[in-house]
Amino acid sequence: MKRLILCFLCIVVFLAACQKDDPLEIRPSTPQLLFKSGFEEGTFISDIQDNYQVIRGTDSETDFTWPIRILGSNFAGIHRIQDDNGPAIDNYLENITGRSGTETTALFQRVNYDIGVTQTPYQINNLKKNPIELYMSYWMKTDDTSLNGPDKWRALWEFKTKNYNSNSGNGFRMISFMATDSEGELYWLFQGDRTPTEPIWQVVNKTVPVIRNEWFKVSYYIKWSTTSDGYASMSINDEVIAEHNGPTTSNSDDMDFIILTQVYGNTHPMHQWVDDIEIWDRIPTGND
Repeated sequence: MKRLILCFLCIVVFLAACQKDDPLEIRPSTPQLLFKSGFEEGTFISDIQDNYQVIRGTDSETDFTWPIRILGSNFAGIHRIQDDNGPAIDNYLENITGRSGTETTALFQRVNYDIGVTQTPYQINNLKKNPIELYMSYWMKTDDTSLNGPDKWRALWEFKTKNYNSNSGNGFRMISFMATDSEGELYWLFQGDRTPTEPIWQVVNKTVPVIRNEWFKVSYYIKWSTTSDGYASMSINDEVIAEHNGPTTSNSDDMDFIILTQVYGNTHPMHQWVDDIEIWDRIPTGND
């Protein structure tokens, strides 16, 4: 009897270890939707508190509840960084004409001017585990008044690992941009770096036109790895425009937080709308 009890306890410990350390073994065989919202009825943005505005409520069409909680995150919200005590940044839900030509509710974000590094990212903070795979998509519409002239840029999306801001050079950031070159030509940029001035890899795409002042779908896919079997890609309207084969971190540093949407750059004012967010545990069927 004691031997049977001991065997049972060993099995329980083994299963618990698998659930914690090897989620690949227990993942469902089909892609799983982790979050979906188009900011429909039931969602709202809170007042500013501790430099954050938090989207809350349950989307009446998808039944997903804000804030976003994936990968063990215990907090997510719109971070107001150097907002000049308010007027430099605007974030609110707005009824506008959506991608299908009908009225929709979308997240409006604007940086009116810069007082240093003014920005307003939607951050999914305090991640407790790395993804095995992760697919994120949403529809967005940017202004066409920024990004005019040479050497302009605005960030769209990124994630950072735990040591990225430590000045140790051991951390990692993956980030995407709309930008212009020295001649003022628009292009897409997808990059992995240890510091903003120390890229590990860059992918520049001047073939696919940069879309402004109309709706487009942007999506990102990550296969997490510390070795050569990692992969990451950026797609516009379901067309892969940039991809990276190889590690998706540096020095095995763990993912810390995800910036799902970002309004940050060197061209002001700048604004955008975001709608129809989806997050999956891998690429959903029908998306490449």
